[in-house]
Amino acid sequence: MKRRFLLGTAAAAAALPARFAIGRDDKVRTLRFVPQSNLSLLDPIFTTSQSTVNHGYAVYDLLFGINTKFETKPQMAEEYTISDDGLTYLITLREGLKFHNNEPVRAQDCAPSLARWAARETIGQTMWRYVESCTAQDDRVIRIKMKTPIPTFIDAIARGGASVAFMMPEHIAKTDPFKQIPETIGSGPYRFVKDEFVSGATAVYSRFEGYKPRQEAADWTSGGKIAHFDRVEWKVIPDAATAAAALQSGEVDWYEHVQPDLAPMLRRGKDVKFGLANPTGFNGVLRFNHLHPPFDNVAVRRAVLMGINQNDYMASVTGGDRSLYQICASMFPCGTHLGKEMGAQAMRGDVERAKAMLKESGYKGEKVVLLNPTDLVTIAPLGDVTHDLLVKIGMNVEMVATDWGTVAQRRNSREPVEKGGWSILHTWGPSMIRVTPAEHSQIRGLGSTGWFGWYKDDTMETLTDQLLRAPTAAGRDQIADTIHARAFDQVPSIPLGLFQILTAYRANLTGQIEATGPYMWNIRRA
Repeated sequence: MKRRFLLGTAAAAAALPARFAIGRDDKVRTLRFVPQSNLSLLDPIFTTSQSTVNHGYAVYDLLFGINTKFETKPQMAEEYTISDDGLTYLITLREGLKFHNNEPVRAQDCAPSLARWAARETIGQTMWRYVESCTAQDDRVIRIKMKTPIPTFIDAIARGGASVAFMMPEHIAKTDPFKQIPETIGSGPYRFVKDEFVSGATAVYSRFEGYKPRQEAADWTSGGKIAHFDRVEWKVIPDAATAAAALQSGEVDWYEHVQPDLAPMLRRGKDVKFGLANPTGFNGVLRFNHLHPPFDNVAVRRAVLMGINQNDYMASVTGGDRSLYQICASMFPCGTHLGKEMGAQAMRGDVERAKAMLKESGYKGEKVVLLNPTDLVTIAPLGDVTHDLLVKIGMNVEMVATDWGTVAQRRNSREPVEKGGWSILHTWGPSMIRVTPAEHSQIRGLGSTGWFGWYKDDTMETLTDQLLRAPTAAGRDQIADTIHARAFDQVPSIPLGLFQILTAYRANLTGQIEATGPYMWNIRRA
């Protein structure tokens, strides 16, 4: 006997370089978008860089998506069944799905795509501990055999995490997950135009005529992903003022992340409207490299934690607009079930106490290399605040300020700083990918297979395993609180607060889906 889950039905400016010049007809058929940073890497499994993940949403599709209520919904899947013992999943693909090379999408493509995603993504690694096999039963049916029942397994595939379970052709999906894929072939609404890609300048996407959208209305990552533009062009404009001027003049249609001090100028124009880049908000994070001194020493990490004043960080990325940020001494987003301010005593913004703790830690003056992206206006200010703090408490710190693409490349290095490594970087993540310990990549203790910084903590992993197996909600909450307390004791990362990022569009655009990223479907020109 199997439980069957039917997942859907067939129902119901002058400042710009000359290369940005456009004609009247092209303007109607083309959506021009300014991404938050350069698209330097094209593999959304190899890296968690948000620009690369956003690129992935345009090109690839998912077995399952989520809607605004955080419910799991179908996408490429037609239905799935679970055996009565909870150990066997059969996922049936919709008919007629095609990749951009016009080859059919098969279960033989999807099974290795899931496995490759799971090898890199935190929640995927966690779920795959309990997977005995993931294979193609036939061309349309993926068969997943579990070692033990995990009720949230399908939800984890749908939600993804810092990276997303995008489906790729078999020959690409079998690429070593720790190496970049050789080509970009998806089955999503837009096809990546390789010949027009210039890193640091332009990425181009063309509508894929073979895409088979669902019939339901688009809702976050679920529903009908209709491509209304023939062509989407990403225009990398590192200077925020130039990007804002381009939006104001109509040379571009959409500016993903608006620098706070430019918002008042843009608001004065009747042809620009604002939204939220992610309505769930973003959580700022300071991340340590745990492989090398000085942050392999927990006492040094605790000293930095003591000196953290979240208000300084949040004011720096929002222009001091209190309506756009919230102080939150929690590893989990405040306002969510686990968002308790358990770190209030450990992170008091006490510079003098932090200085004393650093002295007591045994810190010997080792160089601290702080990576900071100059072209990412929602991260760069965080690095400036940390640099100032580390100098005040007596650390030997060097800020390496480069473009985000360089930061994204260098953070892969596991070498000591003397050989091109790093000590601290900053990032942020949407609230929705860190509401539980299992998916929160910056507190998990996965070591060499974990998130950049490679924090290893066997106790944390044992607790996470216990949480996933706990039979009651009360039991899971108790374990989650223990995990939370350990995270503030061991300091794998430091939370810097919760904030909103503004996004801005030309007023003649409609249908934008404000969710986890800038989705290129559903949007059209009025």
